[in-house]
This record gives sequence, C-alpha cells and structure tokens, in this order.
Amino acid sequence: MLFGVVLKLYQLLIPFVMRTIMLYLMGPGYTGLNSLFVSVLQVLNLAELGVGSAMVFSMYKPIVEDNEAEICALMRLYKIYYRVIGLVVMGAGLVLTPFIPTLIKSDLPADVNIYVLYFMNLFATALTYWLFAYKNSILTAYQRSDINSKITIITDTIKYAIQIIVLVLFRNYYLYVLAILFSQVLNNITTAIISTKLYPQYKPVGKLPSEEVKVINKRIKDLFTSKVGSVIITSADSIVISAFLGLKMLTIYQNYYYPISAVMGVVQIIFASCTAGIGNSIIVESQEKNMRDLKKFTFIIAWIAGFCTTCFLAVLQPFMEIWAGKKLMVGYPLVVCMAMYFFIFEINALLNLYKDAAGIWHEDRFRPLATSLANLFMNIVMVQFWGLYGVILSTVISMLIVGMPWLLHNLFTVMFDMKYLKGYLLTLFKYVLVTGVVCIIIVYICSFINYHPLMTMVIRLLVCTIVVNIIFLLVYRSSQEFKESLILVNKMTKGKVPFLNKYGRE
Repeated sequence: MLFGVVLKLYQLLIPFVMRTIMLYLMGPGYTGLNSLFVSVLQVLNLAELGVGSAMVFSMYKPIVEDNEAEICALMRLYKIYYRVIGLVVMGAGLVLTPFIPTLIKSDLPADVNIYVLYFMNLFATALTYWLFAYKNSILTAYQRSDINSKITIITDTIKYAIQIIVLVLFRNYYLYVLAILFSQVLNNITTAIISTKLYPQYKPVGKLPSEEVKVINKRIKDLFTSKVGSVIITSADSIVISAFLGLKMLTIYQNYYYPISAVMGVVQIIFASCTAGIGNSIIVESQEKNMRDLKKFTFIIAWIAGFCTTCFLAVLQPFMEIWAGKKLMVGYPLVVCMAMYFFIFEINALLNLYKDAAGIWHEDRFRPLATSLANLFMNIVMVQFWGLYGVILSTVISMLIVGMPWLLHNLFTVMFDMKYLKGYLLTLFKYVLVTGVVCIIIVYICSFINYHPLMTMVIRLLVCTIVVNIIFLLVYRSSQEFKESLILVNKMTKGKVPFLNKYGRE
C-alpha cells in the first residue's frame, strides 16, 4: 500500500506538469486529442476480458497449498491467452481505423495525421500484452505490487524526461507518443526479469486439467460483461464529449476530471492492496467476521470520500483558475456534479472490491453491462440538452439507479445473508446524510472566503481539513466501526502511534 501510494503521488505530480506543459505549449486541441486516444484504447482493451483478474484469483488456492505445478500451468495458460489478446486488440484497432475521424467534432490540430498517431497508440497498447505480461500475475497473487510500483517509478521517470524534452525543445507530438511505447517495453521487460529472479521456480510450463480450464474460462466469460461495463462507463464520457462538443470541451472536462481521478487513483491503491487479503479472509473467516470487516472498510471509505468531496466543492474552482485560466473554466454546477460522482464512485468501488475478492462474477455478469448501457444511452441524450452537465449526471444516475442496488443484491444473496442488508443500507444512508450536511456547511463557510485564487484555495483547504474531520469525529466517535478502524490503524503502524495503543492490537 505504501509503495502504491508513493507511485500514485508520483504519477499525479509529473503527469500534471506534463499536461500543463502540453496545455500551454501545444494548446487544448492536443490535450483533448491525447484524452480521446486514451478512451478509445480503453475500449480496445475489452479484449483482455478480465483474464488477469481470473488468473490471479485462480492462483490464490495453489499458492496457499504450495502447488508449484499448478501455478506453472496457470502461467502457461495466461501466456497463451495474452498473446491471443494482443492480436485481437491489434485486429480490432485496425477495423476501427476508418471511424476515428468521426469521433472528433472540431478542434483537430492542423499539423497532425490522425491515423499515424492512432496506429502508434494502438501498437503501444498491443505490445503490453505481447511482452511478458503474464509475469505480473505472480507478483499480484503474492501481494508484491510494491515491486511493480518501484519498476513503474523508474520507467515513468525515463518516459517523462523524454516527453518534457520533446515538448519544450521540439513540440513534436509524434515523439511524445513514441516515448510512451518505449517506456512500456522497458517496464514489461524489467518486470519479467525481477519476477523471474524472485520466483525462479515458476515457469510457463505444464498443462491444466480440462475441467480446471473450463472453470477459468467460465470466470473469464463472466468477467467479460464486467469489463465491458467498466470500460464504457470510464471511456464513453470522453468519446461522447469529443464527438458532440469537440476537443476543446473535452480538454475542459478532462481538466476538471483530472484532480478527481487523481484522488480516485490514490484510494484505488488501498483497494488493490487489500484485495488478496480480503479474498483470503472470505475463505478462512466466518460470515460475521467478514460482515464486520465490510462495515469497517465502508466507514473508512465514507470518511475519506466525504472529506475529499468537501475539498473538491471548496477548492476545485480556484485551482482551475490558477492552473488552466478562466478561459478553460465552466460553472460551479459542474463541480457539484463531479463531487457527487466521486463519492458514489468510491462507495461503489468498495462493493466491487468485495465482489472481486469473493469471485462473484457469474451472478454479477449482467449488472455492469446494464449499468454502462444505461449510462451510454443517457450520455447521448443528455449531452444534447445539458452539455457537460448531462454527461456527468448520466453517469451518476446510472450508478445510483441501476448499478449499486443490483450490486448490493448480489453481495447479500451470494456472500452475505440477507438479514444484514437492512442494517448495512441504514449505515450507508447515515454516511451519505452526514456527508451531505457537512458539504452544505463547508460550501456556506467557503462562500465568504474569496481572495486571490491561491490564497482562497489554501484557506479553504485548511477550513475543510479542520472542520470536516472535527464534525466526523464528533458524529462517529462512539461507533463500533470507528473503534475498529483505530485498531486497524494501530496494527498497520505497529503500535508506533502512542494515543492508539489503548485500542490494542486485535
């Protein structure tokens, strides 16, 4: 978790600098074009079908049993699948080529060849599957994602250094994209070398029984709709904005979304670091223990998400004025929509974490697809009436109306007893209500703090940090989830925080 957070902070600061340089030296058209390619390639990555998640899940049991032969056979199957996936991504990308210009309504830079740039990005994506991608699985299954974090920091540093030189000295977007391809090759090869050194006993050899392959294929098939759903939700917004509103408006949207997604990424590191541990707990612990853990993690995420939501409401506009300038700003209602999206997304992400850790993919296979299709339909309709606001609201509505109720039903019919659902829903409602009241208080207080944008941002952030956490502490201090969270923090810090010692180690 520690190295993941370090990596994420690094990946927030440097890309922020990169985006700023591109925005001022190359213009919003290039920034929007870059965002569009990312979204299109996310759609092409549907070919991955959730193979990685299914393979890592399949490794948990043989790792516990120290079954070396089965792990090697799983790695061989993983290797075969990823080679095929790379070919499928490349093929699908070539088929999509004639339609790329239709995804850009306006603002395409005059000095770029859209097809050349697309092919460069496409090849970089396919290469991620062909070059030892299967080697990552063993590191993930052994909860050594810190190694991936260290490797990524090194390779990203090289990539960003090259890109900054290219933007400042040459202002050449082709060389900028080429640096991405180079760093991806370096990252994959380095990961493969270190993975082999740490776990030399695992090689892609052997063959799984046909029954086991069928089970894995079933998991992959169940994960496909989940993959489709998540990709449509994360990519459709950008593609719809580009197609209906143009690259400049896409740049504005991505500018506002950037700090939101940055914080999401940091929280996601916590989720990723906990997945294997929660998966193990689901197998070896009682349902009551796992339910208490879910409530504890829900409380932690509600506190973190609630605090971040109030900060976005308070400081996002002055931050945008400092960073991008008033010409690339929109009204405050967009900030409200973004903040709502963030809070709902984080609660939904926690529920998805438990779903993935428990392997509830078959029962959940249609939910992500239904949610994403509802989101896409509302995107296309609402963008024509309310522009950017309609795009974000459609995502919020689709998660609230379709996604979360269905996901909760799946969790409390497969993993937990339905008797726990009512209590959990009441707890969720309490967190939402408290967060909503705190947001109103913070917005009211911050309405009186209007100075120079930088001073405004600093003072408002200080107000949020003090007021929000004091209110949360007063409201939650006597709850069981709060006490259990302090016990967890005490264990993570190994008792080095004095005032937490009274909560013990268990």
